[in-house]
Amino acid sequence: MIRILVILSVFILATVPAVTFAGSKTEIPEYTVEGLKLVPNTKDIALVWAEPGADLSQYERVYLVEPYVAFKKNWKRETNRGLHQVSNSDMERIKTNVKELFIEVFAEELEKGGYKLANERAEDVLLVKPAIIDLDVTAPNTSTMGLTKTFSESAGSMTLYMELFDSETDDLLAKAMDTRTDRGRGSGLMQYQTGPANRQAGIKMMRPWAEALVNGLDEAREVSRQDEE
Repeated sequence: MIRILVILSVFILATVPAVTFAGSKTEIPEYTVEGLKLVPNTKDIALVWAEPGADLSQYERVYLVEPYVAFKKNWKRETNRGLHQVSNSDMERIKTNVKELFIEVFAEELEKGGYKLANERAEDVLLVKPAIIDLDVTAPNTSTMGLTKTFSESAGSMTLYMELFDSETDDLLAKAMDTRTDRGRGSGLMQYQTGPANRQAGIKMMRPWAEALVNGLDEAREVSRQDEE
């Protein structure tokens, strides 16, 4: 299933009107193959498609599936040309850290917004299936680092691909895609990248995604409340 999601995300970025995404011109379809419609002028997420008339107001809990994580193509080969020598075990450890951090950040924001996490399907549960793709870590912590220091303006970048489902019917309600790049302190100066620095950069990149999910659920509730009045 996750492989299908990633293949679909690549397909999504290979069709209709030209817009700028992830720093390059690409074609974005107004409708996905499932019939979701492109939502215009989204503030926090670059690309969002939603089922016309979909209502998220009923969901009070979120079933957050562990994210799939994939590195940028040729990331290991390119990284090993420099000071860092990355092993397969290093890559698996980084993937695990990214998964855990993603769950931590989203859980914190959801609970802060008044939404409980669920591990079961129910009428009030929104099923969220995320994937982190094109993960690019500028200065990974590896078992061979030793005293090596890496200075960089950015800790790296990652792209979120996320799908929202009704947990009881498995109806696809929305999908989103967005790329984030760590900008450091925004000073343009090179910084010493460490494990803690990478973690903070990851939080900074992921938090807007979690906030966007909470905001979307809040807005759906508000619209529903106004319709009832």
